[in-house]
Order: sequence, then structure tokens, then C-alpha cells
Amino acid sequence: MNKDTSTPDGQADTASFSPNDAYFMARAIQLAKKGLYTTHPNPRVGCVLVNQHKIIGEGWHKRAGSPHAEINALADAARQHGESITSATVYVTLEPCSHTGKTPPCSQALIAAGVKKVVIAMQDPNPLVAGNGIRQLRAAGIECQVGLMEQQARALNPGFIKRMEQGLPWISIKLAMSLDGRTAMANGESQWITSPAARQDVQFLRAKSSAILTGAGTVLSDNPSLNVRLEPDELASSHPIRQPTRIILDSTLKTPANAHVFNASGPIMLFAHTVDEAKKAALEAKGATIITLPPTPSGTLPLRQVCQELAKHDTNEIHVEAGATLCGALMQEKLVDELILYMAPHLMGSQACGLLNLPGLEQMSQRMHLDVKDIRAIGSDWRIMAYPSQAG
Repeated sequence: MNKDTSTPDGQADTASFSPNDAYFMARAIQLAKKGLYTTHPNPRVGCVLVNQHKIIGEGWHKRAGSPHAEINALADAARQHGESITSATVYVTLEPCSHTGKTPPCSQALIAAGVKKVVIAMQDPNPLVAGNGIRQLRAAGIECQVGLMEQQARALNPGFIKRMEQGLPWISIKLAMSLDGRTAMANGESQWITSPAARQDVQFLRAKSSAILTGAGTVLSDNPSLNVRLEPDELASSHPIRQPTRIILDSTLKTPANAHVFNASGPIMLFAHTVDEAKKAALEAKGATIITLPPTPSGTLPLRQVCQELAKHDTNEIHVEAGATLCGALMQEKLVDELILYMAPHLMGSQACGLLNLPGLEQMSQRMHLDVKDIRAIGSDWRIMAYPSQAG
């Protein structure tokens, strides 16, 4: 397989990749997935060291602040085949970092180890790296090839990549509906539309997210906890479960201080445009961070500005569990990257609440098109995963 790429030096680089290259990079991608639930806010990265067509070391990034994938792979190789590292080829899913953050730069560690060649799936979009790692490796005489299985590597970190490239988090909306597209009865009753298997599946979506977002209306009507209710062994982790940040869009701070959302561990953020100081103090006493933003002309919170603010707080992927109004507004603002629909095999009738509030769609030409990427049975329900075709 061949791929033409542009190198950080601005020169054309035609990289020829063999089936063996693809095999070893696939293993690196497999390793990166081990960090699916734990690396926030860092990207998920896997690394493999190979010598004479055999894997001599493997590693993946496990948690922010801990060694990166390359360091773990080098350590694994040193334990087993210390004398072989100097002639090894490195396969890594993301460009080795070139700056000192919580850990030293991986590019310098690879140079010091004396590896022969580095095959990289994709360049790091982080402006602190952005090709510098590749330049450092090449300047040290290490051969670098870039672009092998890039799409698969990008799929590992949609939120990190979008945050670095666009200053916005990746937003995924979860909705549960009946076969006729209803989310609650006319009186508001909605528990439970889907089966226990579907609700358990949602827990894994929550666990991999940086944050869970909802609106004040959902807090007042459903009083959800919005936490991850899984055990570490269910996530194949030896560490305590990381609770995503809970985010509530609450224009006038209507969220009561005794809401269930405050009972779970982990950070909580509320966005408002009108703040009563007594309410603010009560919520802050429960551990909430209050962020105020000016309202839009229609009196609502500016959703794009909310998302930009969350990106500044290192929020990569947001899992939305909210009502039809907020979910519809996010769709109309073209902020949604993914829809995850759980469809239960029953009918709730024409008086029940609809899926999304999308005013202004009056003609067929105004339809919002979706690209369906996956449909599968989850218990007695169906899960549909789709991308809005207009998403940026």
C-alpha cells in the first residue's frame, strides 16, 4: 500500500508500506484502544517495537501524567530484548511528542534509544507538536514514514483531534425512542423506554466521554445522577472509574442544590447567563463551578461559545443526554458530530413527545441528512449510530 504525504519539512514523502507494516500498526491501534476510558484529556496512543519482523516491545498510554505509549514500549522491550532496541522499528499511532509536559518528550527518548525507523499513523494536531517530533527524529538520522492507517488512528481520538484543529469538542447525542420516534409520554413519563441492556450500553458511552452534558429541564424533570455506574473490571481497568465532568446548561440557575447530580464524585460545571448570588453560593458549596456567558438575542445560552469554553477546559468528547429542545438546538447550530439512537420495539402514540425540536423545517429540501455508520441489536432494542452530514 502506498500513500503520498507532506512531511513537516514541506517535502513530498512517498511512503511505501508493506503488509507487515499494516499488521504491526494494526496491533498498535489495538493497544491504543486499551486507553479508551482512561487517558482523558490526553489522546489514546499505542506503540509497538519490532526487530527482525518480531514484536519485541508493546505499550500504550494509560492515564494522563503517566508514561506515554512509546516510553512503555521501550521499557517493555528493554526488559525482554535490551540489546535489540538499537535496530528496532517503531510503529506508533500518533506522532511522538516533542515537548515537555507532565512527562519528557518521547521523540528524545526514541533518539536516545537509538531506534532505526519510526512509522507513524498520523501527525499530532497539537500545536505544541505539529510535526516537531518528526523533524527531531529525522534530524537525528532516524527514518520516518507517516500516514499508515491514518483514518483508523484518527478514529481513536475524534475529540482530541477536533479540539486541537477547531477549538471545539466532539459532541455525541444519545437519544432513546420508541419505534414511532417518541421519547416520553405526553405527561412526561419516560422511564424506561429501552431495555436494561441498552441502558447498560449507555454506561460505556458515558465512561469514554470527557463530560456528560444536559439541560436544567432534564435535571428538574428526571433528576439524573449522570455518572458512570460500572466497575473497573467491566472496563478492563485496574484503576478507579474516572467520572466525567457533569455539565448543566442552566440559564437562570434553576438547578436545586439537592439534585442527584451533586451526589456523585467528579467535577460539575453549570453555564448560566443570569445569576442569583444566593443560588450561586449554594451550588458552589456543593462543588459546582459556575460559568456565566452573555445571552443570545433570543435569551438563550450561546451554545457555540459554551462549546468553545469547554474546549478551553480540555474537554475532548461530550456525551449529551438532554431533552428535545437542547438536542435540537445543538443540531441546528451544527455542533453535533454523532447521533446515537436507541430504538425500542413499541409504539407510544401521536400525543407522546417527539425526538428533536427542530423548528423551521417545512420543506423536503430542508431535511437534515444523516450518514448511518452502524446499526446493531442491543438486547431487545436497536442502536443506530449516525453522523449529521453537515457536521464540521
